[in-house]
Amino acid sequence: MTDPTPEPAAPRRRADVERNERAIVDAASRVFSASGVDAPVREVAAAAGVGMGTLYRHFPTRADLMVAVYRHQIDECAEAGPALLASAPSPFVALLAWVHRYVNFLGTKHGLGNVWQGDAPGLTALHQLFLDRLLPVLSSLLDAARESGEVVADVRPYELLRAVGDLVAWTVHDPDYDVRRIVTLLLTGLRQEQPDWESTDAD
Repeated sequence: MTDPTPEPAAPRRRADVERNERAIVDAASRVFSASGVDAPVREVAAAAGVGMGTLYRHFPTRADLMVAVYRHQIDECAEAGPALLASAPSPFVALLAWVHRYVNFLGTKHGLGNVWQGDAPGLTALHQLFLDRLLPVLSSLLDAARESGEVVADVRPYELLRAVGDLVAWTVHDPDYDVRRIVTLLLTGLRQEQPDWESTDAD
């Protein structure tokens, strides 16, 4: 007679570990968005409902935590594209909603370089992940908006991704400047043909 195989405890522990890690990353996203990347990590632990020891076991340094937040938000931003395209009233509405989500993501990403502490290969890998995941999503949204006739301007996905990123990167607290309004104006401009700027330059 074969002894019944005991139910392993490891999967349960692994599930707990994954649940704690996800809770910490979600909490860090909220805390860093509200208070900046220099917010005390004890605020992250409190928001996640875990102790400091648990937080440090998962993320020994602030840089580790920021990178996890960055990766998590890249995934969320990428996954939002197809969902918005399927649910929005039009492809342009989906494009605009996705770009605003991208702006929100960049707000949390801002400051990553300050905590990276010189790990250039790791930063390069994250930058490549950023491009690999987000460029195809934006390309699909632009293609759909072009097919519907809502976008007629000639713009490449990389150009638009970088243009929005540059607008957000230089944003400081200024009650007279709303970066989301400027981004909306930028996107709305894609709905019309653009002048040939080279031919309008003065000699």
